[in-house]
Amino acid sequence: MRNFSKYAAVAVIALFGASSTGAFAQDQIRVVGSSTVFPFATAAAEEFGNTTNFKTPIIESTGTGGGMKLFCAGLGSSHPDIANASRRIKQSELDLCHKNGVDEVVEVKIGFDGIVLAASKNAEPMQFSLRDLYLALAAQVPAPNTEGGLGNMVPNPYKTWNQVNPNLPSLEIQVLGPPPTSGTRDAFNELAIEGGCKTFTGMKALKKSDKRTYKAYCRGIREDGVFIEAGENDNLIVQKIQANEQVIGIFGFSFLEQNADVIQAYPVSKSGKTAQEPTFDAISDGAYPISRSLFIYGKKAHVGIVPGLQEFMAEMIGDNAAGDLGYLTDRGLIPLPDSERATFQSDVQNLTKLKLN
Repeated sequence: MRNFSKYAAVAVIALFGASSTGAFAQDQIRVVGSSTVFPFATAAAEEFGNTTNFKTPIIESTGTGGGMKLFCAGLGSSHPDIANASRRIKQSELDLCHKNGVDEVVEVKIGFDGIVLAASKNAEPMQFSLRDLYLALAAQVPAPNTEGGLGNMVPNPYKTWNQVNPNLPSLEIQVLGPPPTSGTRDAFNELAIEGGCKTFTGMKALKKSDKRTYKAYCRGIREDGVFIEAGENDNLIVQKIQANEQVIGIFGFSFLEQNADVIQAYPVSKSGKTAQEPTFDAISDGAYPISRSLFIYGKKAHVGIVPGLQEFMAEMIGDNAAGDLGYLTDRGLIPLPDSERATFQSDVQNLTKLKLN
């Protein structure tokens, strides 16, 4: 076992290469992934570069799915060291990591975020239930006066919000959102679209009898121009809804915080519950129904080879950054409870290998 570890370490070092002076070819941490985590990682990278002897990490916004593909493609200086994610890593992604030799992945939950539906300050105020969002944006919906299930689904016919719910205004449904590679899109599909789909009793029976069809019905987004994919740049969505008060945008809470002077967020409710605005407290305690966890994933094999890698992961979850009074909290991150944050701080210190349940 000792010889195997020795040769494995040599193999990893060989992947990075060395200069004539003995220094590794890579002396700067490379981070890819979620556009939602991007501003938090960027702030941490700047702080890290200013307060340590390590170089400022390079942060790229590729979307969660795209970042995971890059992260799990292999070891060595041609592959990133950390992946940011606005959802937890999937088993299929972890399997890809293992297939390509990325056998030890360290998972760090850094905090929480809410997915907001927002519009221009000049737009008409509205509030939605999860069922409203499902009926407005799903590819297929239950035919009128039915409770869903096989044989009762039709291509989405709704064009205006009052067709979805007579209590909403007669405005055309126009929603700008992230692409399928985005963790925000994954989370929105699961929490909002599927959350609304499950309010139909026929869907509960369908989930038991045909999970594949259920998933297609309850997570599929319409592709007829009502939902417009706006890329991975959440700032671009903010700019577009400012310019057009008929359009609603979907993005993370931190972007709402940064632009609260020019945009408004719409309250959202679960079935039978009071609509909640996406506030710090409502996201933190789970009252806001479209909330999710944010993560970073690091390669244990790169620790000790890429300078500062373990230290930067510790920075991201440190009290000074991700604590109740941390600088990331000032930028919109919803902090973990102290005990949970301490667990992930320990995982970084011990480089604990991730095992999905």
